[in-house]
Amino acid sequence: MMSFYHVYEQVKNQPLSDMFHEVSGADVESVLQKDALTQDDYFKLLAPAAEPYLEAMAQKAHKLTLQHFGHTMQLFLPLYVSDYCVNTCKYCSFSVDNVFPRRRLTLEEVEEEAQAIAEMGIEQIIILSGESMKHSSVEYLTEIMTVLKRYFSSVGIEIQPMDQADYEALTASGIDNLTVYQETYDETIYRELHTKGPKRDYRYRLDTPERGCLAGMRAVNIGGLLGLDDWRRESFITGLHGQYLQNRYLDTEVGVSFPRIQPNAGSYEPNVHVTDKNMVQAMLALRLFLPRAGITLSTREKAALRDQLIPLGVTKMSAASSTKVGGYAQPEDTQSQFEISDERSVEEIRQLLFQKGYQPVMKDWQIMS
Repeated sequence: MMSFYHVYEQVKNQPLSDMFHEVSGADVESVLQKDALTQDDYFKLLAPAAEPYLEAMAQKAHKLTLQHFGHTMQLFLPLYVSDYCVNTCKYCSFSVDNVFPRRRLTLEEVEEEAQAIAEMGIEQIIILSGESMKHSSVEYLTEIMTVLKRYFSSVGIEIQPMDQADYEALTASGIDNLTVYQETYDETIYRELHTKGPKRDYRYRLDTPERGCLAGMRAVNIGGLLGLDDWRRESFITGLHGQYLQNRYLDTEVGVSFPRIQPNAGSYEPNVHVTDKNMVQAMLALRLFLPRAGITLSTREKAALRDQLIPLGVTKMSAASSTKVGGYAQPEDTQSQFEISDERSVEEIRQLLFQKGYQPVMKDWQIMS
C-alpha cells in the first residue's frame, strides 16, 4: 500500500540542510510573487535567505488565513487521563524509566475533570495519555467517551498509535479527530531517542495519521517536535506530509502543530536551539504552502509570543492547559508531561482575541449520538 513513507524515501537521503544554504534572496522574492506554491517554493521559504523577508511572508500569511478561516480562533483544552507508558523516550517526562507515582483516571474522575473544563466554557478537548495499550485501550477510551460526549461537542485523541480497526471503533464512540506527532522525521535520530518499546517502530508511527484518515476521522493533526533535529528539515518534511494527506484524503481536515521541546523530568537537552524567529518562519512558510491547513499553537509557548502569532496563520489555540493527569479538578502535585509557559485563563484568552478583532470559537463540531 502506498503511504507517505514512499514520499519520505525520496527526500530522506538528500543533503537538505546543505541545500537550504544554496537558496538566494532573489529565489525567495520570486516565490513571494506566486499565488500557489510548489514543494520547491516551500523549501525556499524555509531557507536562511528567507529570514529578511519574514514581514512580507507575515502579511501574505495573514491575508491567506483570513481568506480561508476568517477572524476566528478555535479554543480547546488537553485532558490527560493516564500517565502510564511502556516506551523509553529520552525527552519525555512520562518515559517508563522515570520513576513517579503513575495514575489513570477512573470514570468518576473523568467526569470531575469534564465538569471543571466545561465550567470554563470549553467545548473542544483532546484526550492525552502515556503510550500504553493496557492503560489507554480502546475499551477504556470508549468507556470514558460515554461521559465526555455529554460535556463536549468535539473530542480528539493524542495517545499511542493504533490500528485502523481501533480508530474505527473510537470514531464510532464519538471521537472525531486524531493528533500524532512524528517527533522527528529523521529515522536514525528517531531510533536513538526511542530506545525501548513499540514507539521504536518509525514506519508504524509515520503511517498513523493515514490510518486515522482511513478510519473516518474528521480531522488529523501532525507535527515534529522542534529541537530534535534541524528545524528547517523537520518543517519541510512535515509540510510534505501535510500536503500528502490533504491531496489523498479530501474529506479530512489536516492540521499542523509546531511544538518546541520544553523542560521535562529527564535530563535531555535539545539537539538544536529553535528560536522564536525560527518557529515564526516555519509557521509562515507552512501557511503560504498549505493555505487550507489548520495551525495549532499550544500553551507550551510564552504569552507574549502567542499574542504576536495570532494574526500570522494560527487557527486553533489551547488555553488554561494542564499537562497533569487530573490537573483540572484535582491539581495535586503529580508529574506533568512538560512545563506550561502561558498560564492565562480561558476568559483572558477570549478577551485578548476580542481585542484583536477575532471571534473565539468554543464549538466547531457536534458529536453524533
